[in-house]
Amino acid sequence: MKFKSHFVGASGRQSTFDMTYSPLRKKHDLVIFCHGYKGFKDWGPWNLIAKCFASRGYDFLKFNFSHNGGTIENPIDFPDTEAFAQNTYSKELEDIGCILSRVEEGFQIDGELRKYNRIHLIGHSRGGGMAILAAAKFPQIDKLVTWAAVSDFSTRFNFDLEKWKTDGVMHAKNSRTGQMLPHNYSFYTDFIENRNELDIPMAAKKINIPWLIAHGQNDDAVCLSNADYLKSLNHAAKLLIIQKAGHTFGGKHPWKEEKLPSKLKALADSTIDFIAD
Repeated sequence: MKFKSHFVGASGRQSTFDMTYSPLRKKHDLVIFCHGYKGFKDWGPWNLIAKCFASRGYDFLKFNFSHNGGTIENPIDFPDTEAFAQNTYSKELEDIGCILSRVEEGFQIDGELRKYNRIHLIGHSRGGGMAILAAAKFPQIDKLVTWAAVSDFSTRFNFDLEKWKTDGVMHAKNSRTGQMLPHNYSFYTDFIENRNELDIPMAAKKINIPWLIAHGQNDDAVCLSNADYLKSLNHAAKLLIIQKAGHTFGGKHPWKEEKLPSKLKALADSTIDFIAD
């Protein structure tokens, strides 16, 4: 069963979220999922992931970052390229705070106000980096899980910064949709101006809640060394390597099958076991 709504995110921009809720509700726990770069809450098998968690008694909330390029009317893909161009890491971190505030209000479902005793945060890829920053900042988070997470945003600016500054905008091709997605130079200046708050290695050292670092052995988008580095920064974290898995653990968009790819199912089961412990 699914509850759909919207929230007010960074710069007052509205975005969508949905919650797949469990009729079992064995625990008053909520899992919040953060999608990655050029991602969205309904990408590929993420809806099946939500159902997987709900089947084990966990409500599962996933949302679109406010400036990911989606809209309220069309939350899939990137119909609003201007919003995409205006996105920053700071806005995504603010969005997570807005979602947490919305969660604190509770959700009226089936005549019941659902509130939560524990909140667990999962982030994939760039969303994993954002989840690390959020876990260090927001005390509401009880457990952290990162899937194929980026370990340092500063290393992602490996292109011609002077040309970007001169042009004011650069474009990244979405190979699936064919779109040339714009990034304003303010994306970089925001990172420099807020570098301490957006420093993943610094945040990783501060994490004092249970943390599962999961990564695919054959990830060619975010190298496995990112997971090793995060583990070196926080020895208390648990490291899980999914053998022969790539960046999306077998998932792709669109996902037309009725079951999860085997490696992603294994990852989901390991994640559920971790948050249940």
